[in-house]
Amino acid sequence: MKIATWNINGVKARIDNLTQWLKDSDPDIVCLQEIKTVDEGFPRLEIEALGYHVETHGQKGFNGVAILSKSSPFEVNRGLPGDPLDEQARFLEATFTLPDSRILRVCCIYLPNGNPVETEKYPYKLAWMERLRTFAAERLAYEEMLVLAGDYNVIPEPHDCFDPKVWESDALFLPQTREAFRRLENLGLTDAVRATTDATQFYSFWDYQAGAWPKNNGIRIDHLLLSPEAADRMTSAAIEKHVRAWEKPSDHVPVIAYFDFAG
Repeated sequence: MKIATWNINGVKARIDNLTQWLKDSDPDIVCLQEIKTVDEGFPRLEIEALGYHVETHGQKGFNGVAILSKSSPFEVNRGLPGDPLDEQARFLEATFTLPDSRILRVCCIYLPNGNPVETEKYPYKLAWMERLRTFAAERLAYEEMLVLAGDYNVIPEPHDCFDPKVWESDALFLPQTREAFRRLENLGLTDAVRATTDATQFYSFWDYQAGAWPKNNGIRIDHLLLSPEAADRMTSAAIEKHVRAWEKPSDHVPVIAYFDFAG
């Protein structure tokens, strides 16, 4: 099974790229972030025509997440628990039954950016990360296949960006952010990409400005974090970098992992 995460940066603007990628890459489950549309505005028909079930948690103009899957989930939950006043559409959970009747939970995450740091946006980011850690701890107790996939807006380590000095004052790379990410991982989660490679210059995002893409001035902020049960079944992981060179690209590219859930 192939599971992917991709910040699409506006699903309506990238629908041609999305449908082409679905045909080329053929993932089984896709977590999309920043769909930037309400549920009713999602281009569902184009996706369903390719054989995918669609679940969305949308928001007008910004944020919004979606899960596309070749099989229908039996349970869907919208919104990260822990703050009933939080109206930002950043979290979607879908639960599937595998062929051998085991459970697979996939969560689509669009973690807050947190910039500018001196505003209320950074405390919101850290509080959101703590809510995610609480949620993950509860789900890990089920001892099921769990994949937390999404745009985390976190650069975990210095080698996950082209120049740490450029990012040292940014919410994505501040010590408090990286510490919060480590606390999440330390619950027993595995970073799918880093479990398969220690390569540097291995990025998932390139800004539209300053020639970042042709210079390969990127950062790795899109992650798949796996429960022990899912990590045991992962066979490989990769970043599909070539998509960034397409016409009208998102500034992010898909990050994927393969799993052998048979037997």
